[in-house]
Amino acid sequence: MTACGGKSDGDKKNSDGSKSIDKLSVGFVPSRDPEEIVSATDPLKNLLQEELKKEGYDVKNIDITVGTNFEAVGESLSSGTLDVGFIPGGTYVLYDDGAEVLLTATRAGLSIDSDKAKDWNDNKPTKPTDKQAESYRALMIAGPSSKGQALAKKVNEGKELSWEDVNGASWSVMSSSSPAGYIYPSLWMKENFDKNLSELKNIVQSDSYGSAFARLASGQVDVVLAYADARRDFEKNWTKEYNREKGIWDETNVIGVTPAIYNDTISVSKNSKVMDDDLKKALQKAFINIGKTEEGKKVIEIYSHEGYKESTSKDYDNERKAQKMIQESTKK
Repeated sequence: MTACGGKSDGDKKNSDGSKSIDKLSVGFVPSRDPEEIVSATDPLKNLLQEELKKEGYDVKNIDITVGTNFEAVGESLSSGTLDVGFIPGGTYVLYDDGAEVLLTATRAGLSIDSDKAKDWNDNKPTKPTDKQAESYRALMIAGPSSKGQALAKKVNEGKELSWEDVNGASWSVMSSSSPAGYIYPSLWMKENFDKNLSELKNIVQSDSYGSAFARLASGQVDVVLAYADARRDFEKNWTKEYNREKGIWDETNVIGVTPAIYNDTISVSKNSKVMDDDLKKALQKAFINIGKTEEGKKVIEIYSHEGYKESTSKDYDNERKAQKMIQESTKK
């Protein structure tokens, strides 16, 4: 399956004053099984048609496709063969010459959202809230090893960590394409120590957050990189599966916090034949309303989205910094 929907011939005025669009093409990235995505998002066609009708648009056909990969969706948006795309922030900034962000997905927020590590330690445990958040952070979490405890002690005393401090620890990282498990922590490393994550002396790549926390619990690593706050998901494992006597909140501390990582986007093509400012506003309202309905929530949960907020290009400046850093490091 590809992410290529044909271009529409533009919109026409109906007798009732509404604008008629023959086809609107919507593309999804294949972050799950493509067939699963197609099946889960099929109700979106009617929901979007109904909401756009309220905004004065009569859309005859909504074509939903799943890209062969993330880049295929970005390229289709850039070329204008796709009108609307559900794409991650990283894909958006790589193709923002031809794509424009309209909305950021929201998820349930947390009780802590500080860029200071000590705040996470002073106010733990981290709890869920009813408030919707459009971004999340990556945390550098130190464990119960003597080195992990030493790093945490320094942070909790309000002291700055040195490169020698962090380079003397053993770190669990995720794959180099993981925003929370590699990319944004690498940006944090660059901004704080002018070093790349890959320059750390002791790095272990974990295949999952579960194996990363198992290593942290056993003392195989001193620090794990994870999304905020992954400890909530491994609280039971910490004592039952990883056999620690004390709880995860007693034995772990945050030693570093990355800038906000903005959630997935709904972006539109700058080169679509049907896209103009009025349609963009209508799409924003339509998707926000869809995210508030029970039926709509079922559709968007395939991507763990809970709702949408209006967004601007500036919201993804940290993503641009991260992508620039990745490109520079791969040139070396």
